[in-house]
Amino acid sequence: MQTGVNFVAKTLGNWVSALWRPLCFFGGIAIRNACMLRNQVTTSEWLYSPSGPRVLIGSGTQREFPLLEPRRPIGIVSTFTLAAADFCPFPSRRRFIHSAIALSTSFLLPKREYSLAPNPSSLALRGTSSNPVIQQVPARPPSGNSVPVSGPIKFENVTRQSGVTFVLDNSVTPRRLQPETAIAGVAIFDYNNDGFMDLFFVNGAHLTDMDKHDPRYWNRLYRNNGDGTFTDVTEKAGIQGKGFGMGVAAADYDNDGWVDLFVAGVNGSQLYHNNGDGTFTDVTAKAGFVEAHWKWATSAGWFDYDNDGLLDLFITNYVDWSAATEPLCTVGNAVTYCSPDVFTGEPNMLFRNNGDGTFTNISEKSGIGKHIGKGMGVAFADFNGDGYTDIFVSNDTFRNFLFRNNGNGTFDEVGVEMGVAYNQFGKSIAGMGADFRDVDNDGRPDIFVVGMAGDTFPLFRNTGKDFEDITGESGIASATARLTGWGAGIADLDNDGLKDLFVACAAILDNSEEVIHLPSKLPNIVLRNTGRNRFVDVSAQAGPSFGVPGAHRGAAMGDLNNDGRMDVVVTNQHALPEIWINRTANFNHWLLVKLVGTRSNRDGLGSRLKVTLADNNALYNHATTSTGYGASSDPRVHFGLASFDHADKLEIWWPSGIHQALTNVKGDQILVVHESVN
Repeated sequence: MQTGVNFVAKTLGNWVSALWRPLCFFGGIAIRNACMLRNQVTTSEWLYSPSGPRVLIGSGTQREFPLLEPRRPIGIVSTFTLAAADFCPFPSRRRFIHSAIALSTSFLLPKREYSLAPNPSSLALRGTSSNPVIQQVPARPPSGNSVPVSGPIKFENVTRQSGVTFVLDNSVTPRRLQPETAIAGVAIFDYNNDGFMDLFFVNGAHLTDMDKHDPRYWNRLYRNNGDGTFTDVTEKAGIQGKGFGMGVAAADYDNDGWVDLFVAGVNGSQLYHNNGDGTFTDVTAKAGFVEAHWKWATSAGWFDYDNDGLLDLFITNYVDWSAATEPLCTVGNAVTYCSPDVFTGEPNMLFRNNGDGTFTNISEKSGIGKHIGKGMGVAFADFNGDGYTDIFVSNDTFRNFLFRNNGNGTFDEVGVEMGVAYNQFGKSIAGMGADFRDVDNDGRPDIFVVGMAGDTFPLFRNTGKDFEDITGESGIASATARLTGWGAGIADLDNDGLKDLFVACAAILDNSEEVIHLPSKLPNIVLRNTGRNRFVDVSAQAGPSFGVPGAHRGAAMGDLNNDGRMDVVVTNQHALPEIWINRTANFNHWLLVKLVGTRSNRDGLGSRLKVTLADNNALYNHATTSTGYGASSDPRVHFGLASFDHADKLEIWWPSGIHQALTNVKGDQILVVHESVN
């Protein structure tokens, strides 16, 4: 039998090799033509401006620099042929051969079905956990009477009735300075330990002096009242901020039980210690951060790189920038934001937590500081299962970084080696937000990163040896080719046991209508996971207000009303944010796990979790708050259980090395699990 399978695979492989490039070339042309007709793409959308890109520096001098947008080849014909050469709509050769082998053997081997449907013999709950380290937190059941067995993913924007009045102000200037287009992030976290997730919005400052005294530029903290409304507590908390903000990272860095905040910015960053009484103290200087450290920081994240029980800080830096030296970039008579290619990149930074409230810069010693990029998003996961958290950094118009944690205080950058540095065409993209989670429930975290129009949004599948770009075959390429994304997140939005994708979309240029005749405001997008690494754009069915375009930027994910459905908060330049409450209606169950570390860091960040259902199917996730672009998400670990009302087993691998297993865990609850010292 095995010999026959090998013969079939070899024969098909030879046949595919002979026909592959012609199929890709002519198939690509056909599909591109069809896509253009379907989307009513006009010729002008695919051409450079007749005047060509140009940058004016100073008075009376000109130098040529590439612009942010557009980046397409000149001419409609060259667009087709070059795209066809790069874009292959068919499965990869390896995927084709793999499928051929599976098909041929399916006729010879007994059939076996895999499903998330419940085992009829296990529909009844057999009991709840009596483990002493578990607390059950009351959860709010979904509202409504009769609900369908399964329904579309739906969201409702509740901002106007929520009491949130924050407006993101980027202090736009006639010069269109680079920081204006890049802000800003948002955090979902529980600052007062009342069990409800609160909101923190990062804001800009007056340009070019970076002054933040005007309340229109304040960062804003909103307390979740638990009834669907929020109260602005910024002044009481003393967290208005300093300078031109960009991103935020929330976590309990000193293990005192209260979540602290780090705010990344263009001209400086701040560390705010949560005092536990509703106020915060700026401890930036006290913690050992000096001004000489600061570069233009876009994002930041907390993780325990050395598993010592203390959260360390990673900061993603962008470019070497100042208002005094930024050139004036124009297309025709229109002033635009310059391309990142105009600026020199910066290294990222890593600060070790000393355990006494101070931090030490170990960027060079660890190897992180040896790599120059143009960092935007940062996400954490243990991609190779060695027990140490690794780092993915998306770079703007530069190859992505994957820092492998060696477990000895050093990191190796292995993005090229692992296959995540470039997209499926071997090109770097304008990387923005990223998330690093197990999409296909094989126990290995995958990487999702978003870019600008024409990049598509790559999905890198972790094979266990390296990563495979499955953007095309997954359906993501066709759904995102015409979009520009900023914030991004991976979460099970309909609790069916499969993690879906959310992207906050908007053009980079706020005057793209004038410059390239494309809209600057775009609607967000939801891609539903239908299984077997396939995704479908369900944005059109996601609610009547979901398709409203905006100048979206950061996106954080979390359960704001404790009903077990993951909500999303999106920032929106010069407008109210969007608070998307998940209204998906079905009978699916869920589990939300709040971790409390003892030997590990108190937030349990870096912990890996596995849920085993009654049919022996397994679900995987891990604890992290660093998601998307400049954002910090709900630290609780979420699982959609599909039709199962309990988990047969919940396993937790803590950063300390402790393996904890709980059995017969009831669904539809928020479970607080304390790390076992035994």
